[in-house]
Amino acid sequence: MQDTSRLCLHTITTKSWSLERAIDAYAEKGVTGITVWRQALEGRDPAKVGQRIRNAGLEIVSLCRGGFFPASSVVERKERLDENRRAIEQASALGAPLIVLVPGAHPSQSLGTSREQIREGIEAILPLAEASNVRLGIEPLHPMYADTRSAINSMAMANNFCDQFDSPYLGVVVDVYHLWWEPALENEIRRCGASGNLFAFHVSDWRLPTEDLLNDRGLMGEGCIPIRKIRGWVEQSGFNGFIEVEIFSNRYWAIDQDAFLESIVQAYLKYV
Repeated sequence: MQDTSRLCLHTITTKSWSLERAIDAYAEKGVTGITVWRQALEGRDPAKVGQRIRNAGLEIVSLCRGGFFPASSVVERKERLDENRRAIEQASALGAPLIVLVPGAHPSQSLGTSREQIREGIEAILPLAEASNVRLGIEPLHPMYADTRSAINSMAMANNFCDQFDSPYLGVVVDVYHLWWEPALENEIRRCGASGNLFAFHVSDWRLPTEDLLNDRGLMGEGCIPIRKIRGWVEQSGFNGFIEVEIFSNRYWAIDQDAFLESIVQAYLKYV
């Protein structure tokens, strides 16, 4: 059965397409969810974009991305908080129930300092998120990104952050590309589900060999990540939301995007 009722695509996956082209193509291919990346909204009214997405029959799953809280100066950290507040306002206007947070890090300071700045950043923006009915999902990133992209590098660390706040508006994003290596992943997913904090599930694959640590993700099934096993853990924890395909790939961005979209759908049906 060709069931794509839970298939969501991130607009960054087909980066060369305009947002309007992505909306139309996803809907035509039977994709049912969309996560909008903020750069795709540039020059557009988020409320009108949200209406167009819904008119096409797609569900808005999330807005990507917020976060990047750490910085070496007070002025920079304030600017980043302001940018996160703008992201919350965009999500509210768009009709996105969730913002994916890439926590950030800064190589000029210790990981401990960056983690404290992440905690302070979330604390500062969480009241606005709650008032706007927009949830925040912490996405722990693979340790290879601990220099500039994220000082939160495991499911356990993300769960611990959520425990500090104990808010229904703060949870965790499970991305198999970043977490498949974690020895305690099954237990941490179960812990997250028990707390009601598992907000999103992202899939792609780890190519062999990976030629670019940022922009060489694979289609599901062409790498070494046990995607179906992790999906099972996620669903056993109570998650029944969209399965989001998020692929950064110079090789795939360079090919015909209609053919790429077809490959995504087929890989999703066969390997996810």
